[in-house]
Amino acid sequence: MDCLMKLASERALVVFTLSSDCMCHTLERLFSDQLGVNALVHELDQDPRGKEMERVLLKMLGRGPSIPVVFIGGKLVGGTNMVMSLHLGGDLVPMLKNAGALWL
Repeated sequence: MDCLMKLASERALVVFTLSSDCMCHTLERLFSDQLGVNALVHELDQDPRGKEMERVLLKMLGRGPSIPVVFIGGKLVGGTNMVMSLHLGGDLVPMLKNAGALWL
């Protein structure tokens, strides 16, 4: 858990993904192409500790699916549904600005 939280705090926007997951790709495109934010992406299936980190993330979320998982400003935001809800509600951009990930 400590290792995971350290990784989650390395940049203003951190996304834990799986390289072959379409929802992970969708969130990456939202952040990079639509919002112009350079996220730090950790592909769990490319990390030897990935399965362990995925279990910890699932435990943190309290329900599935566990991937993708987004941290903004070192704080757990959630998965795709939460990020899209925040975006559609107009709350995602202010969160990114407050964390220093976006300078619009």
